[in-house]
Amino acid sequence: MAPIGLKAVVGEKIMNDVIKKVKKKGEWKALIVDQLSMRMLSSCCKMTDIMTEGITIVEDILKRREPLPSLEAIYLITPTEKSVHTLIGDFKDPHSAKYKAAHVFFTDSCPDPLFNELVKSRASKTIKTLTEINIAFLPYESQVYSLDNPDAFHSFYSPHKTQLKNQVMERLAEQLATLCATLKEYPAVRYRGEYKDNATLAQLVQDKLDAYKADDPTMGEGPDKARSQLIILDRAFDPVSPVLHELTFQAMGYDLLPIENDVYKYETSGIGDSREKEVLLHEDDDLWVSLRHKHIAEVSQEVTRQLKDFSASKRMNTSGDKTTMRDLSQMLKKMPQYQKELSKYSTHLQLAEDCMKHYQGTVDKLCRVEQDLAMGTDAEGEKIKDPMRAIVPILLDANVTTYDKIRIILLYIFLKNGITEENLNKLIQHAQIPPEDSEIITNMAHLGVPIVTDSTLRRGKKLDRKERVSEQTYQLSRWTPLVKDIMEDAIEDKLDTKHYPYISTRSSASFSTTAVSARYGHWHKNKTPGEYRTGPRVMVFIIGGASFSEMRCAYEVTQANGKWEAVIGSTHIFTPTSLLEQLKAMNKPDEEVTS
Repeated sequence: MAPIGLKAVVGEKIMNDVIKKVKKKGEWKALIVDQLSMRMLSSCCKMTDIMTEGITIVEDILKRREPLPSLEAIYLITPTEKSVHTLIGDFKDPHSAKYKAAHVFFTDSCPDPLFNELVKSRASKTIKTLTEINIAFLPYESQVYSLDNPDAFHSFYSPHKTQLKNQVMERLAEQLATLCATLKEYPAVRYRGEYKDNATLAQLVQDKLDAYKADDPTMGEGPDKARSQLIILDRAFDPVSPVLHELTFQAMGYDLLPIENDVYKYETSGIGDSREKEVLLHEDDDLWVSLRHKHIAEVSQEVTRQLKDFSASKRMNTSGDKTTMRDLSQMLKKMPQYQKELSKYSTHLQLAEDCMKHYQGTVDKLCRVEQDLAMGTDAEGEKIKDPMRAIVPILLDANVTTYDKIRIILLYIFLKNGITEENLNKLIQHAQIPPEDSEIITNMAHLGVPIVTDSTLRRGKKLDRKERVSEQTYQLSRWTPLVKDIMEDAIEDKLDTKHYPYISTRSSASFSTTAVSARYGHWHKNKTPGEYRTGPRVMVFIIGGASFSEMRCAYEVTQANGKWEAVIGSTHIFTPTSLLEQLKAMNKPDEEVTS
């Protein structure tokens, strides 16, 4: 059975372990959330489902709330000082308590000092439930999670923020442990050895996993589960993927179009009036799920094909091979009852047309050069002798934006494994990059990627990449993100233990496949559908952001490997532009350090 996905598992857990757990017939409750839990909730539960389970209002704990003394409140909050203190404040005065009683669910384990404070406070008298649900991550897609902490990028890589690093690591480890617990995994923890913080984080995660395992010995049981792995990577493991122009639908759309919080806005042209439409791109839209990892060249054809099938089944006729927005509005007039379905097709046609508009102007020129730089070879597989010749015309082109030029320069530097300061200055001058933006390039070095090197030094050897000759690719999409190699090697047990060591004594040797035990052999007979995933998982965590092309790899690897499921996540999900913005802000020591 196909994996049901992170969103479903988390949604089910919140509904069953929180909302239904304290539901009483005929009694309404208020649900109080904070930033992380609100985002968790909105990513995997529908408001209507929550309402049917007796929740009448959902409020943010940090905003001013009207007292509702006749209602009991469910608090679903992260155990941070802010949230806990507000909770205590809500019940400080017994005469003006905000709610009749409190059912408190922490996303993960509450630190002792805060817990003691809560116990000593007046609130403790009104708390009827106090428990931890152990979910402190955002399910972003069915196989992608985020720890919702974009600031971690700076606390790990910025020279100004080193004092924050340990706190941040503790938090990330706790969040990763809740991910494993939610998926019922007790994986072997591995990390990329070249970066020292990976080992520290991996050890922290291992300690927290051991604590969870002690509480729930069944964690990670089941046939083949013993082969599951969690691999911790730092962002320098593959600096190329995040800056390339991707041509698969989702990655391309998020890179080129102003999609914010997964909302795509576009103008619809009706008769005589144009309205702005907003569409949420998410997994309930099966058309989006089937298109998002396809190459842009196939997307319009695929939408047209599906639209044809749809109209044929509804006995409408569509003309020609290519459907335009105008054809669609004609169909809508004839068939108003199918408005919902047809508007879905029109959204994706519009999105694809938007992408192509950008592509045909400049991006196609960039892609040609970028792919050559990333691969180090041209489309025929010949080694590139003089990459400088390819990039100069682009750097001199006034129509190319500064950020696109920076992306090309970075790719050139990665190919060369670092260049001399003199050469870098020449490139910056040629490309007329303003001084405040040129820092983006030099700041990349804080991630541990060679940028400026001394010409006399022997440069490090480039990694040998997996041969992917047999795979059918487009000329402008030859590059495969490194994370795909890593996941495939981990599944095939070929991932080099020198570069990707295991934490502690758990090595794959002790994990030889065992016979199905009589005791657990039929353990899946009476499970809820959300838990049918019995095969092993390879889970990847990247410190400092994952790109959309890397997310796609998790799905590709899962599709190719029957029983394995790949899950990928990071501190946050980023686009090339947001990565460059973060690099740009890296040198600014901010006055107000966010906790």
